[in-house]
Amino acid sequence: MVANNTKQKPTLPRKLAFMFLTTTPLPFASLWESYFNKIPKNLFNIYIHADPTFTYDPPFSGIFSNRLIPSKPTARFSPTLTAAARRLLARAVIDDSSNFIFILLSSSCIPLHSFNFTYQTLVNSNKSFIEILHNETGSHDRWAARGPYAMLPTVKFEDFRVGSQFWALTRKHARLVVSDSKIWPKFYIPCVRYDMCYPEENYFPTLISMWDPKGSVNATLTHVDWKGRHDGHPRTYVASEISPKLIWALRKDRPRYGHENGGSNIFIPSHSPNMVHGVHGDGVGSTGRRHDPFLFARKFSPNCLQPLIEIVDGVIFRD
Repeated sequence: MVANNTKQKPTLPRKLAFMFLTTTPLPFASLWESYFNKIPKNLFNIYIHADPTFTYDPPFSGIFSNRLIPSKPTARFSPTLTAAARRLLARAVIDDSSNFIFILLSSSCIPLHSFNFTYQTLVNSNKSFIEILHNETGSHDRWAARGPYAMLPTVKFEDFRVGSQFWALTRKHARLVVSDSKIWPKFYIPCVRYDMCYPEENYFPTLISMWDPKGSVNATLTHVDWKGRHDGHPRTYVASEISPKLIWALRKDRPRYGHENGGSNIFIPSHSPNMVHGVHGDGVGSTGRRHDPFLFARKFSPNCLQPLIEIVDGVIFRD
């Protein structure tokens, strides 16, 4: 694969690659325009994978003009969403050797901080942020969704992981994904149990857990609210819920950390920039509870745009 022959280490200055995976127009395009406004073009790139079977009206314009990559149709309960994310990664890896962090976003995502805050958080980490959870309820059914032995011998159940569809990967991990020819064929097998078929939430955490378990922070920095949801869809915020209080609450919430201590208590030095004192009552002595800041959030309905625009400068971009 061509992407496998590109530079492993990014050239300078390091860039953030924002990768939008969508089947609709981008309802928050004007919000993102403000986000990128006055930011040097040598600090970021934008890529869009848009299902070609849908009509995009209005079409992608402004900062999103000419950022559409060759795309294919996508559907839930199939490997197509995973394939689309891999397609975005491959294009971004090949397109610019300065791309250092690769961020997957949906059309319903919004930023929770300014670009500068996001840039410093991700670039200074030198690690991927991807939720990697073990022994989640329903994990075995997901692993066996293609058939009871379909994943063997390549992906044993004890190697199978679950995580958020949305992540931020380093260039090292992006190249790992696009060069993978070992476990991707297993996840590409059509499911026989569609109610347990979520490869976009299993392939990436499983791959990174198997090949570079210490190269990531096992949490997503894209906030989502699953509380009380049982239909496979997270909470969708509507216009009447938008307020400074909501943004502050989403920022303050703590990511769920997988892998260590059941995903509930990962301890790091108290002098670390990712140590937040006074949050959830932890953070005393020489160690504390890790608390990375959420940088993005979903899902927001299109009617949230205007109330979000009204607080963008005074709240969202004020870190």
